[in-house]
Amino acid sequence: MLSITIQLMKRSAKMLIPAGIAILIGTLFISSTFLFGNTLDYSIRRQITADFGGANYVVNAGAADDITTSRSVDDFRLDDIRAITGVDGVRVSTALPLQISNADGKHSTTTMVPTADNASAMMPMTMAEGHWPSANGEIAIPADVAKRLGVRVGDTVRVDNSTMFGSADMGDMTSTLDETVVGLTRDDNGAYAGNGGASAMAGDDFAVMNAVQDFGKVPAYAVYLLINAPQGSTNATIIDQIKKTVPHAFAVLDINEYGDKQMESMSSSGTNIITTFMLAFGVLAMVVAALVIGNTFQVLVAQRRRTLALLRTIGAQKGQLYRSVILEAALLGFIASALGVAAAFGLIGIMHAAGANYQGLVFSVIPSPEAFWVPIAFGMVVTMIATIGSARSATRVTPLEALRPVELVEGKRSGLFRTVSGILLVILGLALTGVAFWQNHVAVNGGRMLINASSAPLLMAMGGVALIFLGLLFSAIRWLPWVLSGIGALVSHIGPSAVIAAANIRKNPRRVAATGSALLIGVTLVSCIGTGAASAKATMADALDSRYGVDITITGADLNADLATTIAGTKGVKAAEAVQTSMAQWNDGHGHDVTVQVVGISEAQRNAVLNISAGMHAIDSRSIEMMNTMGDSKNPIADGSDVTIRFGKPEGDAFTAVGEKTLTAHKSDFRISDDYVGTALVDSTVLADATGGDTVTQIWVKSDGTTSATGLFTNVKDAVSSENGVNVTGSIAERAQWEQMVDMLMMVLVALLAVAVFIALVGVANTLSLSVIERTRESATLRAIGMTRGQLRGSLAVEALLISLGSGVVGVILGTVFGWVGATVVFSDFGAVQYPVEWETVVAVLIVSAVAALIASIVPARRAVRTPPVAALAEA
Repeated sequence: MLSITIQLMKRSAKMLIPAGIAILIGTLFISSTFLFGNTLDYSIRRQITADFGGANYVVNAGAADDITTSRSVDDFRLDDIRAITGVDGVRVSTALPLQISNADGKHSTTTMVPTADNASAMMPMTMAEGHWPSANGEIAIPADVAKRLGVRVGDTVRVDNSTMFGSADMGDMTSTLDETVVGLTRDDNGAYAGNGGASAMAGDDFAVMNAVQDFGKVPAYAVYLLINAPQGSTNATIIDQIKKTVPHAFAVLDINEYGDKQMESMSSSGTNIITTFMLAFGVLAMVVAALVIGNTFQVLVAQRRRTLALLRTIGAQKGQLYRSVILEAALLGFIASALGVAAAFGLIGIMHAAGANYQGLVFSVIPSPEAFWVPIAFGMVVTMIATIGSARSATRVTPLEALRPVELVEGKRSGLFRTVSGILLVILGLALTGVAFWQNHVAVNGGRMLINASSAPLLMAMGGVALIFLGLLFSAIRWLPWVLSGIGALVSHIGPSAVIAAANIRKNPRRVAATGSALLIGVTLVSCIGTGAASAKATMADALDSRYGVDITITGADLNADLATTIAGTKGVKAAEAVQTSMAQWNDGHGHDVTVQVVGISEAQRNAVLNISAGMHAIDSRSIEMMNTMGDSKNPIADGSDVTIRFGKPEGDAFTAVGEKTLTAHKSDFRISDDYVGTALVDSTVLADATGGDTVTQIWVKSDGTTSATGLFTNVKDAVSSENGVNVTGSIAERAQWEQMVDMLMMVLVALLAVAVFIALVGVANTLSLSVIERTRESATLRAIGMTRGQLRGSLAVEALLISLGSGVVGVILGTVFGWVGATVVFSDFGAVQYPVEWETVVAVLIVSAVAALIASIVPARRAVRTPPVAALAEA
């Protein structure tokens, strides 16, 4: 039977090609999704782990500790670790904001890190010129800082810690060192993107800048290690020695394991939105691609019904015929799926070979088992499952019955079964989607879920959507022809061609359902991905606005409105405002005092420099704007309640209040600085009155979007270089990275939409071709009674247009709703989900659907009009 099956495949090669293309495209899509996910994970991990340098292990003090205050370098017992054979590099994870000045008194702030042992292998920055500091009195600074100050390798600069200890009550901790520039650094991997790069100095000098006695007293979070086991030993043996050396509470982790923990930490804070986004639409694409492939193969089997019937007449058994069809499906599925996987790897490989690097997204071929076996198994299983129904219907009937038109074979019982099954699937899908919404709401609000897995609501929602869509497709023979015939009735008065088209829609519900379903699948896919992408971008924009409230923050001892005006005129700056800050404290209603930074700002200033204003209460003299989430906890203060705010200064564990106000609390989603557990906004007159004017000035800067993050940092630092003790930091670099990632995803989705449209074209071409071939007798009869070629061609075009527009409208509605469902489950944890309607996409989808249907009908229509009526009737 294998040889017969192969011969049948050879003879039907032209018929198999469209089905094979659909399978290839579907598996290409699936495999590419896995490969792109691997690339995305690699790129994000590369950005997150840039601070690791060349380390392969890390000694971590543990997340439960307040590391920056409770752990110091001595706690890690570095001398004992260095003495272990096989430890080739050691670097302490710690940093300071310092100021560097040239001989002319020009200043620039920088992030300072201590030089590592084996610095060339361990440091997270790149040495652009010179060498790493190896002794006290030596420093390596970022190349842009050297350019700003006009210094070169070999020059002397002055380093001070006034940016940390420059206030009056900490003046006794300030220190100044003269250092020789021995190297210029570059932050190629973005380890210090939020600070515009980093400098390095020897450990003892770093301790002086940190206002401690020696390097062993410097606060430290972790220690990075480079371990190369000597011959006769293993890394595991060395790790065991290190574990015995460091305190029991410390963990020694492989750098990849540590990176996983860092990524998990980002996930818990809401920055895994892109990975979740790809997962959602990857799952959705797999489900819809299955429907496209299944429908295409059903059409293929229907086209070969006469061949199957002839095999039955010459003695083929039902079981043999059944197995032959299934085997053919398996072979076709395997070949097309393998080609799809190869094409996916080839596509990513070409991008890698071309050095594609889109704003930090490095395209690399990173194979994973699922990128191979999932698409191939998926393609084979789907094609075989799609064949079962048609194969069984072809083998159940007698050879004579199998030669009849398709409509005569399928009885009412089958139609009733499909309708009932479809209704049950829709009900089950709605129920599952409802449970997904409920569980997602529970998860967002910190409740206990039925299934303790973060992906459970997403998988349930995708399963619910799939069941709803399957149910609608199962019952399409009932509702889709009814919808299309209603549209046909509206246009039947146009002329004879429209009348014939409307009549054909009513006469052949099964054929119409098959044709309409093929287009419905493609349009739903396009609309769903387009809607989801639009919702993702809008929601992501709000999430970025709330997470990165201020692009750049400037702190220092002598900031004022005049300097803000100077900065506002800097290239790349949209606005700069001088705001007043103080510390304040209130009781959270549960017996705990909460200490936060309070910013005095006017409504005009907030609108000028804050990235987010939606959902925020107007700044006035009677209220205070609080954050919904402070640290990792929800703010328990009730929105609209009156809260007594004490303004003053923390002194150790005590808080000295200088003023007090009772204000109405309003809460919203925003974040200003990670340096404080929370930030609150009040009217500037309220802050001045409560503190007696004893406030600290900050300057908040908003980008105009015309300059890169690096360029903006450079320009702003140049603008304040004449000021002493000024520190420039901000979230603009991190925000820009995520915005670029979202734009890159939109670019990828545009390509995926093109693939989806092509899949729809294949399905429509197959089903319309079958429709015209089956109507050879009808076309010949119409020609015989006087219908012209143009009218016949017009009737086919109108019918195709009616089916495409009707199915397209339904597909747009379904796709939009499905996209909103996915967006709700995926993005509700990141803020208020946006539900846009992409009217441009809707119009484009409907136009493409109409054009696709018309193009697909051209060749069959030419065949119908070119065949003489007598010959066509004889052939039928």
